[in-house]
Amino acid sequence: MQGKKLFLDKEVTCFRLSERVPPHNLYRRLAELVDWSFLYDETRALYSHTGQPSLDPVVFFKLVLVGRLENLVSDRRLVEHCALRLDILYFLGYEVDEELPWHSTVSRTRQLFPSTVFERLFDHVFAQCVARGLVAGDTQAVDSAPVKANASLEAVLEKKASGPTGPHLSGRQQAPAAGSVVTAPAHQLRQLATGQRRRQGAQTGALGARHEQARLLSNKTHYSPTDPDARISVKPGKARALNYLCSLAVDTAHGVISHVQADFADTRDSLHLPRLLAGLQRRLRAHELRLRELLADAGYANGPNYALLEAQQVTAWIPVFGQYKPEIEGFAYERRTDAFTCAEGQALPFQKYDTNQDGAWHKIYWAPCHVCQQCPRKSTCAPRAKRKQINRTIYDAAYRRAWLRQQTRRGQRMRRVRQGTVEPVFGSLLHHYGLRRLNVRGQAGAHKTMLLAAVAYNLKKLLKHRPQQQVSAAVALPPPQLAAHRRAGQRNRRSEALTPALVLFLTRK
Repeated sequence: MQGKKLFLDKEVTCFRLSERVPPHNLYRRLAELVDWSFLYDETRALYSHTGQPSLDPVVFFKLVLVGRLENLVSDRRLVEHCALRLDILYFLGYEVDEELPWHSTVSRTRQLFPSTVFERLFDHVFAQCVARGLVAGDTQAVDSAPVKANASLEAVLEKKASGPTGPHLSGRQQAPAAGSVVTAPAHQLRQLATGQRRRQGAQTGALGARHEQARLLSNKTHYSPTDPDARISVKPGKARALNYLCSLAVDTAHGVISHVQADFADTRDSLHLPRLLAGLQRRLRAHELRLRELLADAGYANGPNYALLEAQQVTAWIPVFGQYKPEIEGFAYERRTDAFTCAEGQALPFQKYDTNQDGAWHKIYWAPCHVCQQCPRKSTCAPRAKRKQINRTIYDAAYRRAWLRQQTRRGQRMRRVRQGTVEPVFGSLLHHYGLRRLNVRGQAGAHKTMLLAAVAYNLKKLLKHRPQQQVSAAVALPPPQLAAHRRAGQRNRRSEALTPALVLFLTRK
């Protein structure tokens, strides 16, 4: 007989939420894994002793972590999703008939809590990873990736001109509040405007008809009034957008995230390494772990970074730029005299220190003008200059050592280790932990979101970890007992070989 299910929508009186969530459920195991009570002590100073009770801090952090684990970016969608899941309600400590907090309450609480509370949660989870043996600490892989900001590129405004010494926005200064007017030096704006007009004038179509001119945007000329901390950046193969830069370090033992920070997206990766290294070292020293090797791509290669890592006795597996040349063709360097010698045997001694356009220091070598003027190779060596001049960075020795390391077989293996460690972590955070786009504004809010995504990732690592059981045990004997054991074994083998012959001899007798 055909069955038909009838739904009566009756009121259930005997119902216990804990009986409906199985023991192997993700959120039930997560509730038992972490002790969340420390969050009350971390946030107690942020509340007054009077007034209406606020949202429970533990509930707030559990709620935003669910958003990372469920790959949800919007707070409104997060609350709607949690109301339909029994296991999430059990994880949050809410009954079926209780109303969840409003999405605006979640947003305001996120703004109330400083970044230090989120970092404390990250340290708490990281400490459990260390206790479970998931972190070795000696080898760390570093990388960065852009994350879309909560602002539109269509709404950017042009900066107003200011005096030569007037205030302006730069990548290393504190950004103004949303809605304020951002200024830049007038001479800088004039130079950029002239260059843009020149490039636009060169763009002509068929038969001289001009196409509609594209809008040229730059961080030097434009800013976002919605999120002044967001920066215009472009990644090869992707469109230009307002982004933040997510920089993180991953332990190569089991892929646990050991540090994460939010940086401006219009600066080089190499400029963020000192701050990243300081935070990473502080966290590792708190657990008595020592960093010995650091893996990164060529974007982190510069002289100060090499010198900083060598000063801290950390081996830098960072490839140098392709434009770096360890040897100058036709010129031999003598370390003892700190001078170069050309093919004609003339010396180019060290003359002075100077800086380039980026502010990096380098050493300058040259020979006297009369020596170069009489040289038969001047037409090919220095055809337009009065003399031959060689510029070398003051960190040339550190560059050379890094270049020699990357040429070895271990250097090639370390490159593959970095690619297989940190790049999959970025892919997971961007596509499965809600980091594809930020739902907050400001660098502080971006830092909080990145910390939550890293905490959710490390919690998944903790839940999936299964300690290996020891199958067999080997006992090491001291050298005298080991030698006696070997001699006894040899005597037994000789006696076993002589036994058949002795039996045959006695039988014949």
